[in-house]
Amino acid sequence: MDRNDSLADRFEANRGHLRAVAYRMLGSVTEADDALQEAWLRVAGHDTDSVANPQAWLTTVVGRVCLNMLRSRRSRREVAPSDTHVPDPIVTFGDSLDPEQQTLLADSVGLALLVVLEAMTPAERLAFVLHDVFGVPFSEIAPLLDRSEAATQQLASRARRRVQSSPEPDQDHKRQRRLVSAFFAAARDGDFDALVQMLHPDVVLTIDGGESRRAASLVLQGARAVAARTRTYAQLHPYVVPALVNGSAGAVIAPHGRPYAVIAFTIGNGQILRLDALLDPERLQRVVPLLPHAGNE
Repeated sequence: MDRNDSLADRFEANRGHLRAVAYRMLGSVTEADDALQEAWLRVAGHDTDSVANPQAWLTTVVGRVCLNMLRSRRSRREVAPSDTHVPDPIVTFGDSLDPEQQTLLADSVGLALLVVLEAMTPAERLAFVLHDVFGVPFSEIAPLLDRSEAATQQLASRARRRVQSSPEPDQDHKRQRRLVSAFFAAARDGDFDALVQMLHPDVVLTIDGGESRRAASLVLQGARAVAARTRTYAQLHPYVVPALVNGSAGAVIAPHGRPYAVIAFTIGNGQILRLDALLDPERLQRVVPLLPHAGNE
């Protein structure tokens, strides 16, 4: 009993770290919590006297659980593929994150990075997240993948190249907020030329409407196509609530105080590089906290 109590204490002490691992692996807050529950069921009652580094050991257990979940998810999507999936955003109002959110979003886990991770194979994602983000040695990751250490290094290297080839986001929150505010103002005014100027020529807009708003789901690329689409939402401007989405300037669209969409912006070199919009009502209920009084940007 004492041994299990000690393990429970260690698990709780590392919960924030383990949840951050699972969120990066799965891109879903709900699934991350499910992964932690499954990991605890696997380790409960385990004899940890011989475990030199409990955090590293628990990290690999969570990693294995997430790998299985990713493989199951990938199998399901081969039957029903979706290019419009937007990972779960972390939404906060105001200018700061609470300690739990800071842990979850350490290392600037923007939604754009999660989108890049989503495009990887489960094995690439595991190798990159555990090694490059959390410093787990390849010697401990390789057994999880039933591969050699050299092959695991190659997986991480491929994943690293994908991440490095994606644009570097601007980390200045004031510049982010000015551009996001200007974007919504131009959409409100129907100023097509202003919208095009704010958007990178190869900007990508992804809208995830989930099952109940499937008709709204789409992927558009190119400044003119995205500007034309966003201009149609001019009537929603009064319901724009400024928010932090994964620690960056974003917005919640909430007509009459009810969340309709969360929009994440990836900004670099003074332009909007991508927009990721979650419209799925079921997931919005889970990811959007209590709204402040809705107002204009």
